[in-house]
Amino acid sequence: MIDRLTTPARVQAFLNGLTYNTEPPPGGPQQRTFRSVVATGTAHCLEAALTAAVILEQHDYPPTVMSLESEDGLDHVIFVYRTRTGWGSVAKSRDPGLFGRKPVFRSLRQMALTYFEPFIDTTGRVTAYGMVDLRVMGHYDWRLSSGNVWKVERLLYEIPHRKIRSSDSRVDRLRRRYFAFRREHPGVKPVAFYDQRTWTDIPAKFRRDNRT
Repeated sequence: MIDRLTTPARVQAFLNGLTYNTEPPPGGPQQRTFRSVVATGTAHCLEAALTAAVILEQHDYPPTVMSLESEDGLDHVIFVYRTRTGWGSVAKSRDPGLFGRKPVFRSLRQMALTYFEPFIDTTGRVTAYGMVDLRVMGHYDWRLSSGNVWKVERLLYEIPHRKIRSSDSRVDRLRRRYFAFRREHPGVKPVAFYDQRTWTDIPAKFRRDNRT
């Protein structure tokens, strides 16, 4: 499998096909590695970022991930990479606007800002971002361990984050738009009113839902 997932776009397509890991009882919270993600066919955002890091490390991409910090504590984690055309990302989420980005950004900050509007829901608001190369963890087995790798999550809380400042009035306006959409389309995640020009492919389900 790793041999054919040679590019970020191919890894993104693979992740799009996985079920989102909602960590239901009785298992409780999980933080699994590539090995368990492949075995179960499920991943949440951090598990997906680790999976992308493991696969693309074999194709000469550094295993770098970005933490997008939210004021409600529900942070988002993505795999990030750089090409001659700019920074890009590979990601998985329950929300369509939080998947990957094309490698077109001059800086990590510029890319992080494209996640700001899609992050707005009932409580979410991006307040900072930080990046780390997972090789700083040395011999810790974040790649293939069969258990939970909570040390990765702790690392992401500890790394320096750069602030993203935003006005309350802007967030209130975006939140009102979000609530209005959800009232009109119960159970559907919004897609159409976001700028999608830098997005990578998202699961077809989200686009189908927005045609209803």
